[in-house]
Amino acid sequence: MAKVLVVDDDDLFGLALASLVASLGHQSDTALTLKDARKKGLTGAYEVVLLDVFLPDGNGLDLIPEIRTWTGEPEVIIVTGAGDADGAELAMKNGAWDYLEKSASRQEIAFHLTRAIRYKQEKGAPTARVVLDREGIVGSSPQLKACLDQVAQAAASEANVLITGPSGTGKELFGSAIHKNSRRAEQPLVVVDCASLPESLVEGILFGHARGAFTGADRAKTGLIGHADGGTLLLDEVGELPLSVQKSFLRVLQERRFRPLGSNQEMASDFRLIAATNKDLETMVSQDRFRSDLLFRLRAIAIELPPLRERAQDIGELAFYHINRLCQRYRRGTTGFSPEFLDALQAYSWPGNVRELVTAMERGLAAAGPEPTLFPKHLPTHIRVELARSSVLSGRRAKAAASQAQEADKPLPPWREFREAGLAELERDYVSRLLSRCGGDSEKARRISALGRTRFFELLKSAKTAPRD
Repeated sequence: MAKVLVVDDDDLFGLALASLVASLGHQSDTALTLKDARKKGLTGAYEVVLLDVFLPDGNGLDLIPEIRTWTGEPEVIIVTGAGDADGAELAMKNGAWDYLEKSASRQEIAFHLTRAIRYKQEKGAPTARVVLDREGIVGSSPQLKACLDQVAQAAASEANVLITGPSGTGKELFGSAIHKNSRRAEQPLVVVDCASLPESLVEGILFGHARGAFTGADRAKTGLIGHADGGTLLLDEVGELPLSVQKSFLRVLQERRFRPLGSNQEMASDFRLIAATNKDLETMVSQDRFRSDLLFRLRAIAIELPPLRERAQDIGELAFYHINRLCQRYRRGTTGFSPEFLDALQAYSWPGNVRELVTAMERGLAAAGPEPTLFPKHLPTHIRVELARSSVLSGRRAKAAASQAQEADKPLPPWREFREAGLAELERDYVSRLLSRCGGDSEKARRISALGRTRFFELLKSAKTAPRD
């Protein structure tokens, strides 16, 4: 018998799912909110979680990475009344077992639930997490732990890996971690920055060349693919690889053999491939800028790194790690953070991700000089400006929300009074805008309005005496 947690704020549908679970011979608990689900997930071990998307206190999709860290590592089946393709994609990327709509038949839901339970039972008790060499990869958020689980899976495999994510998220760092934790760890890790390869020299750099292959080639040279023999080849920014080279490289991936420029002999290289990019390769395929067959081979294992703002829980830990590293590098005493400094780090959106955070720590250290504590004033100016702007906008939004709440609490006047007040406001607005367009010339404004002199100046007087916000 398995334990299933049903998370749905629709009492009737939740009861229906619980009844379905019971009819299959399993035990169920129910939760109406994310908060309740977290509480039950931390106190009980479940094989499967049936999860709704739109809940009173948040989006169920955001809970998936956290659920995967609960005792028993339960599988997640999304059952939602508002299904959409983007939601389904996000659920799958976060590790959901399946994505179903509430309109699905009872038999269909039962089928997927049974399959997930069977998978958990055949898999048995969760094994202890692999201890990874994760030098430089800092954090303990559910999002990061999910990525590290994928790193462990990739390290135990020889399959090609594609690491994607925005710039500054540490794609090369994760690629290095896969190599360090693989059976090839003692062999070379050859990193190729595809964005810096001149198109006319790419093949020579990757494949090498024979003596006399071109003017100046007075000796044979081994290419980077040859240097990676027995180890790992990491193609960083693989989306920048020229189309002319992609076809040649596809054959190298298939055969693990290549021909240096100017040579009649093929060479073999037993390398493991890891590729990384911040580009949307599927979009590039649709635009004929990247080969679809190469993409299919690259992403046997796909790891998508989240932007830093989606794992804000790690910001403090990252900041402490890098400030200590920088203090050691510059041979200075330990530097601490004020509470306001940490609050500022949490409030900023970090569009440049971890790379921007590291740069901000280095800038803060330089600005602080011999001071032992970092304050918000030590952050780069552009970050302080953005935080100030956000604070002002947040204050305005809070003021507007408070004003709306006050207006909502006020009793509504009789219809005639409400209409007259609204009409008077429209009239004042019209006269003000008209005068502005006429440069303050009231006579010109009156002629454009086509109103009588008396009526126009009554409106003008009303506009001038109206209270200002």
